Amino acid sequence: MANLPENPEEDQSLGKNQVAGYQRKSWKYSAVRKDGSFHYVHSTPFGNYSFISVDATQRPGPKRPYNFFGILDEKQMEELISFSKKSSQSNQTIWFGHFTTSTILSPSPGIRTVMSSATAYLCGHLHTLGGLMPVLHTRHFTGTLELEVGDWKDSRRYRIFAFDHDLFSFADVTFDKWPVVLITNPKSLLYSCAKHEPLERLFHSTHIRVLAFSSSPITSVAVKIDGANVGQAAHVSGPIFILKWNPKKYSNGTHTIEVSVQDSAGRSKSVHHIFSAKENTHLKFDPLASYILLTDHYIVARVLFVLIVLTQLAILITFRYLAYPELKEPPGFANMTAFSLHILGKTNIFYYSVLLLTLYTVLGPWFVGEIIDGKLGCCFSFGIFVDGHFLQGGLTFISGIMQLVFFNIPLMAYICWSLLQRCFGYSFRSHLHQGKRWKIISIYLLMLLLYTWQVYSCYFLHVTYGTLAFFLSPLRTWLTLLTPVLIRYVWTLNSTGLGIFMVQLKSHLSS
Repeated sequence: MANLPENPEEDQSLGKNQVAGYQRKSWKYSAVRKDGSFHYVHSTPFGNYSFISVDATQRPGPKRPYNFFGILDEKQMEELISFSKKSSQSNQTIWFGHFTTSTILSPSPGIRTVMSSATAYLCGHLHTLGGLMPVLHTRHFTGTLELEVGDWKDSRRYRIFAFDHDLFSFADVTFDKWPVVLITNPKSLLYSCAKHEPLERLFHSTHIRVLAFSSSPITSVAVKIDGANVGQAAHVSGPIFILKWNPKKYSNGTHTIEVSVQDSAGRSKSVHHIFSAKENTHLKFDPLASYILLTDHYIVARVLFVLIVLTQLAILITFRYLAYPELKEPPGFANMTAFSLHILGKTNIFYYSVLLLTLYTVLGPWFVGEIIDGKLGCCFSFGIFVDGHFLQGGLTFISGIMQLVFFNIPLMAYICWSLLQRCFGYSFRSHLHQGKRWKIISIYLLMLLLYTWQVYSCYFLHVTYGTLAFFLSPLRTWLTLLTPVLIRYVWTLNSTGLGIFMVQLKSHLSS
């Protein structure tokens, strides 16, 4: 379980997470009771097994949504590297933590490289993506498994795992649903890795082994391979059931093992997986799950944010300094779009308004508010300053992309379109009654939807970060109020300001 400080004074020194009150309770029930990352070695007569915790919680911890990414600094990485070196003497190593590796910001050589000697990394955070991805599992390029588990709070999901002769097996199950079944030998081919496990032991094994748990006594453990009955597994001790087998019979290709368990309460559970006695056989994980877990999303967000900003700035500045357009071809979408960008770029009030908005989205403070309960902070696109600390930008870049794509750029496009209507000679009222009303209506419905989204972002800001954040938010509240003013100015601008473009457009249409 998570290990977070129970002492309120310690909480205040680090800053309280939004869910700190709930997380502190987990410390009370933790077996290890250590804060931060730690290395635990479980010793047995047949070897040692290392368990390394990765605590990438931001310190101090901001409220949602800016706590979505975890952060490891240089000191924490050095600590994890030392844990990794110490674990090399263990039979097997399991890493575990809250965040997926794709949502952890870490310095070189990167968190995946540091945990490369591990058999598996067990994590949560994304869970099942709200049910869209029931199974989020993949394998790192180093061979380490990364295994998400569904959340406990809403889904009551948990995981059991076992090492059988150093072969790793696991099962994700739902609380209070019995029986619980885990086949440990032969292990699943999908989750096998010759780099980290002695897979040859499967070929030399003498028994099929199953772990079966229930709140009532187990009455039957039936085993099938490739649909054929192999027999009933016998109870050895505790949850262990075994059945003698000859793995050489299954030395070619892949095979499917199925185990059906029943208890005295009449409940039953069947599980199955594909296995192979050959070491060079592999199965691939779901490509989408692999993309979600293996992609460094904060890097993608940063690159995409910069590309969008540079593209918008390039378009603005290019049309600002291009020579006045000469309309020679019949009016079409591309010609009219370019013409409207010329109008925007060469009309100072609108050019500088859009330019300032874009630059402010990149450089300016978005809002000042209670980033942490009782602690004021300032949010930028590149990160957050709070309580004397700087938190690297992760979700801030995704928020910036959403601001650009769902408001800034549509606003720029609407201004271009409105200026073009003005050059055609329309006023605000008259343009609403021109032909193709469906086109006009769809444009305004879209703009209303996007403006509603902007208004909602102001409300979210108030609810999450307090009243001060609502009033001291240039990118949310102030922009929401200034947008109608800017749009009104588009439609009330004196026609002489657009004279050159109006004359040129009318001349072209009449020719």
